[in-house]
Amino acid sequence: MNLPDHLLPSAWYWFAHALYAVVLGAAIHGAPWRRLRDNEQLHLFLGTCVTLMLMWSFLKTGIRPGLNFHVLGATLVTLMFGPYLAIVGLSVVLLGVSFFGFSGWQSFSANALLMGALPVAASHAIYRLADSKLPNHFFVYIFVNAFIGAAVAMAATGLATTGMFALSGVYSADYLTSNYLPYYLLMGWSEALLTGMLATLLVVYKPEWVATFDDARYIRNK
Repeated sequence: MNLPDHLLPSAWYWFAHALYAVVLGAAIHGAPWRRLRDNEQLHLFLGTCVTLMLMWSFLKTGIRPGLNFHVLGATLVTLMFGPYLAIVGLSVVLLGVSFFGFSGWQSFSANALLMGALPVAASHAIYRLADSKLPNHFFVYIFVNAFIGAAVAMAATGLATTGMFALSGVYSADYLTSNYLPYYLLMGWSEALLTGMLATLLVVYKPEWVATFDDARYIRNK
């Protein structure tokens, strides 16, 4: 995660720019911008972006260029704002991280796809699956959508990053599977635990901050 510039062949960066332009355009077009007309929701959105910006910048570790780890927060942002605003918000986060020199501009699109669009898509897929197949229950929402969703999102990012490095020839597949990919299991647990705890606090004390949660649906009618 958090790729530096000039690590990948230039063709990979150009492909990432093209794909990210399509993804961001779709997110901007589909985002529920009316929600942010409310001052409380706008402050919540911006405050969430600033918090993640600090976490991405300072709460991280790594072993070699590009092989670093930090909390994503993508699943919680997806549950709070929906997938389109989540992609826009995480792009804003990455913009701040890049502006302060913690990430490269050439690799901006690749980072946005790996740390933003991909985990948001994985999180939203888990949410849609649970919403259509599982009962409307508070513990289902927390355990499946938040806990499992966050773990799957982190795993998806780890697998995609590992595959990208292996296919581009930056690092060998043996090195990645031995010294990089296994750590995503630990990061997945951390991401799931943190997301589950924060989601629980939000839906209990501030359910209006979580767009995908309806207390009448998940609690009152039980």
